[in-house]
Amino acid sequence: MTTASDKLPRNEDEMPKKPLSLGFSPCPNDTFIFDALVHGRVPCDGLTFKERLEDVETLNRLALSGVLDVSKVSCHLLGRILKDYLLLDSGGALGRGCGPLLVAREPLDPRRLAGRKIALPGEYTTAALLLRLFDPALVDFVYLPFDRIMGAVADGSVAAGVIIHESRFTYASQGLLQIIDLGQWWELETGHPIPLGGIAARRSLGRETLLALERGIARSVQFAFAHPSEARPYIRAHSQEMSDEVCDAHIGLYVNDFSRGLGQEGKGAVRLLLERAAAAGIIAPSAESIFVE
Repeated sequence: MTTASDKLPRNEDEMPKKPLSLGFSPCPNDTFIFDALVHGRVPCDGLTFKERLEDVETLNRLALSGVLDVSKVSCHLLGRILKDYLLLDSGGALGRGCGPLLVAREPLDPRRLAGRKIALPGEYTTAALLLRLFDPALVDFVYLPFDRIMGAVADGSVAAGVIIHESRFTYASQGLLQIIDLGQWWELETGHPIPLGGIAARRSLGRETLLALERGIARSVQFAFAHPSEARPYIRAHSQEMSDEVCDAHIGLYVNDFSRGLGQEGKGAVRLLLERAAAAGIIAPSAESIFVE
């Protein structure tokens, strides 16, 4: 019987000689996670990297086009790229109490939004997937960069918007109200933590390189937790508009034990999200393996 790991190219004798293209966002949680890795503070079995920092939806589209060797992606997008990519065990954003929020200018019944415009932070984001799973009748979407959604809601361009990242900490100051916490809805619905994003890597890199990547990223996360001041300059260089307090809150919300390793709980959450998406007809069912085995 052929197993998922048997299908992966094996390269025990040789690691890639050229730097691997590595995509992640400029958000504090990602720069915190990857600082030690990209700056050589932790070993990664001789692998080197050329980083590319982009917003999450740009990263999703780059991965969809097969541009990057390794990339942070939304777990929603993962279901569309499994032919070419696997999800690594480390570096992801999963957890409880950290899901996207649907916000509006006034109290609204989230079950009565059909036919009204809703802003989403990208077609392939997990935020978009969660809203569609919450209410399949919602179809009138406006896709905007995540940092423009609160403004669109505030000025009445859309009836409501799904916010992510640091917007969770600032929407009230814009006079907006939370209509529903989609992460909390997922947790109550399934009992699982919400799998927001993870690190996808090309299957063609081979099993040994994929395992080396998992170890290297896990070391980078551990180093960041042990030496948080080391990552501060890199974090601040890419988040100059945020206060230190918002940066720290962002990291505290999205970086946790699941970032060190998904474990069975995290992997189960990812599998269930993709199963629900396929059952809803949002992504195609896939028989491809999801993780490095």
